[in-house]
Amino acid sequence: MGSAATEKDRDEDEGPTHQVTIAAFAVAKFDATFAEWDACAAQGGCDTHVGDQGWGRGQRPAINVSWDDAQRYVEWLSRLTGRSYRLLTEAEWEYAARAGTATAYYWGDESGKGNANCDGCGTESDGRQTSPVGSFKPNGFRLYDMAGNVWQWVQDCYHEDYKEAPADGSAWTSGDCSRRVVRGGSWVDSPQSLRSALRLRLSTVDRVNLLGFRVGRTLTP
Repeated sequence: MGSAATEKDRDEDEGPTHQVTIAAFAVAKFDATFAEWDACAAQGGCDTHVGDQGWGRGQRPAINVSWDDAQRYVEWLSRLTGRSYRLLTEAEWEYAARAGTATAYYWGDESGKGNANCDGCGTESDGRQTSPVGSFKPNGFRLYDMAGNVWQWVQDCYHEDYKEAPADGSAWTSGDCSRRVVRGGSWVDSPQSLRSALRLRLSTVDRVNLLGFRVGRTLTP
């Protein structure tokens, strides 16, 4: 987990690289969509006032959702289904995003063109708005939009580096948890922000139009 010291555009909080053992887990094929969010809102589990910037709802990723909002969604989904849905841990997210790769992006070491939705990725949506989920090729695990489109909340509290980070794939929930980690980059970010190791921090109450989430699920034997 993390990026090598030699990786282009690397930030200090992406290291040190370290070994993590990941237990089996499920991860959504797509970011949570407005169709899914609106189903939760219709049943009283989610905020009914989450806006879409006029870009449309349906199969576009749900945006303007805070970490706290995402928690309410997975709690509702867990009650509805009787299964243990949650946000991914940061280690799970990076494992899922990389899909067995060690390159800067899951498609290679260069950002290239047409691989994702970002500002400079060579798409019709560049720097303008989100794309419907699944608009670009998936990674090696058949997961879509693990880079670009919207940043994805994960469960972990933010730390300045990976020193003393959990080695078992669990969420890092000690320290200042008023700020949580987001991963993956978005439609408004440069291609460099889509690297698999890059990480940012946001307040748990932040709601912005470049921010969504992806659902995970605990698997039990």
